[in-house]
Amino acid sequence: MQPTAREAAQALDAADPLADYRNRFHVGDPEVCYLDGNSLGRLPHATAPAINELLTEEWGDELVDGWSHWIDEAQTTGDLLGRAALGAAPGQVLVQDTTSVNFYQLCVAAVAARPGRRRVIIDAANFPTDRYILAGIARSMDLDLVILDNDGTGGVPTSSDDERISPDELAKHIDDDTALVALQVVQYRSGARQDVAALTALARSHGALTVWDASHAVGSIDLRFDEWGVDLAVGCTYKYGNSGPGAPAWLYVNASRQAELRVPVQGWFANREQFAMGPVFDPADGIRRFQIATPPILGLRAVQVAFGMIEQAGMSAIGEKAQRGTELMIALYDAWLAPLGFSLLSPRDPHQRGGHVTIGHPEAKQIAAAMRVLTRTIPDYRAPDSIRLAISPLPTSYTEVWDGLDRLRALVESGAYREVDPTSRVT
Repeated sequence: MQPTAREAAQALDAADPLADYRNRFHVGDPEVCYLDGNSLGRLPHATAPAINELLTEEWGDELVDGWSHWIDEAQTTGDLLGRAALGAAPGQVLVQDTTSVNFYQLCVAAVAARPGRRRVIIDAANFPTDRYILAGIARSMDLDLVILDNDGTGGVPTSSDDERISPDELAKHIDDDTALVALQVVQYRSGARQDVAALTALARSHGALTVWDASHAVGSIDLRFDEWGVDLAVGCTYKYGNSGPGAPAWLYVNASRQAELRVPVQGWFANREQFAMGPVFDPADGIRRFQIATPPILGLRAVQVAFGMIEQAGMSAIGEKAQRGTELMIALYDAWLAPLGFSLLSPRDPHQRGGHVTIGHPEAKQIAAAMRVLTRTIPDYRAPDSIRLAISPLPTSYTEVWDGLDRLRALVESGAYREVDPTSRVT
């Protein structure tokens, strides 16, 4: 059956082992095609009662005595997230703070663990906050910041397809003066997936540490951090993780690296004798040495609900659905959108991309605004000229993907998008 037939998407839904999970999410308007789960996931039905129970039966009744069982939740929630979505054994993941804070902490710790080395490497297509933070670290620590130009915006000339950094390309720029390499598991714009294991091994062969940002990967592809030999990683929980706006982020520190690293922000939760309140900081053993302060219990309960669901569904099945969903998008792009002047900015190989596909168009901003206003389809616009379309494997159906792209095709064919103010709010 041709992918341009709606029945093809309906057949995929009928055979989808994850189809029933959609019923576990709040869908406020069933006529909306929500293709922006790579920015903010849908609300699981179980989240509200879980948080309400915390408020009324724990905080409400237990008051400060609740800390007898709350105090370690950053670790226990980290263990859940690690085994559900990261391929990580217990004692290597904390759920806390923001991705930015965790990234800063691990980058500074990595550089400090390689004294005398002055080079740090990041790619130009990396998420802006990561680039800004690493630039600030390089300035404050007098480091040589090398930016690999994989998107044409500036830096060291780098050969790249869809923003991917090949091991051969990285090998041209890494040396024994390199302390740190910071990359994304899945590129936030193009959706391209990096070869985590090979790039990590290359950095390690030069004695460097690697910090991976998995914000656009966790919950959409099957990650195997322990198996791949990942040193350090960070990520959020509110995209494919469906844990809510501003939900706490996570950090991963391989057990083999924990003893050698010391983060710059030394909080009391990381002190060996936390409640001794002593005059000197003595870092705890294990993953607890990377915790700054009090765990955000309300946010952690949302993470527990969402990643408990991910664990039940299994990342193998989730990753397979993301591949099939993005394959459907590309098939419809070829049939419908390429003839309308769109370009494909994501890899065609399903093993080289995450859960979203990016398409380009000179009028992308106006089209993205019109999709929301005229077609009740929610995409994600990225400057200067691209639109990201995601399948969030648990709450998104294949038919929802098909309908969204069908509406996009009709919108551009008719030219109706030109009626919408291009400054309409798009995120």
